[in-house]
Amino acid sequence: MERFEQKQEPMLCSGHAACPGCIDALSARHILATMGPDTMAIIPPSCMAIIAGPQPMSSLKIPVYQPTLESSAAAASGLRRALDALGKRDTQVLVLAGDGGTYDIGFQCLSSAAERNEDFLYVCLDNEGYMNTGAQKSSSTPHYARTGSTPAGKTTRKKNLVEIMAAHGIPYAATASASHLPDLVRKVEKAKTIRGTRFLSVLIPCLDGWGLPDDAGLAAARYAVECGAFPLYEIEDGTRWTLNVTTRSRPVADYLALQGRYRGLAEDRVAALQAEVDAAWATLVRRAEAGATASA
Repeated sequence: MERFEQKQEPMLCSGHAACPGCIDALSARHILATMGPDTMAIIPPSCMAIIAGPQPMSSLKIPVYQPTLESSAAAASGLRRALDALGKRDTQVLVLAGDGGTYDIGFQCLSSAAERNEDFLYVCLDNEGYMNTGAQKSSSTPHYARTGSTPAGKTTRKKNLVEIMAAHGIPYAATASASHLPDLVRKVEKAKTIRGTRFLSVLIPCLDGWGLPDDAGLAAARYAVECGAFPLYEIEDGTRWTLNVTTRSRPVADYLALQGRYRGLAEDRVAALQAEVDAAWATLVRRAEAGATASA
């Protein structure tokens, strides 16, 4: 790995309430720095809300509004329109929400905003469960993962929310990970230049909820990309797909072995997960190749 230096002024202060080794805080640090000081944040109840803290004692150097769990996209829509009415069109509106408030409770609100193409950047900090209330499963939780509400393993697959958002025809949807910081920062920079609804899903391995040591969050994030369980890609205008990491260098079993939530998983289930990842990867490659051909 190459050393990555953050060049922008930090917008996340030290002394926040994140767990030691938290990838949520690391990701937010770079997202916020890239967005810059002329930004206003919407943060619903989530791990990020705990990290940000209550106003006026927030750990963020930008204004923060904390709405109800289901209303982040509506709050962002209203804030955007208020700023526009004041002539502050260059001020960015940023949502930092968890998967519970995005995939599940807040989805109807997000879908409606995307249908209207409201002008904000929505970042889902996806730790694949309701980690702030006991690590219960969400619709982002992957197949067979054990959680507080699926102790024998989740019986359904993870919802493909990025593809669902792209189906709205929004100008930009993408995945990102702190394990690949230059890619994450580039995508935030790109999203800043676009008007309309932009959606970014960032993988956040939860140390406690996933059963990881304090120093293993980045390794889990990198393994997820390297095995294809969390591929890095972009979708523009709902039609143009770009695969950012084009090779897979390890089996899914390596990724699963890091995590306590998969400990003791039967070999047939490991094989089933590998098959799911293989099929999804093949589909993604076909779409990226079709996009490249169309561009040429």
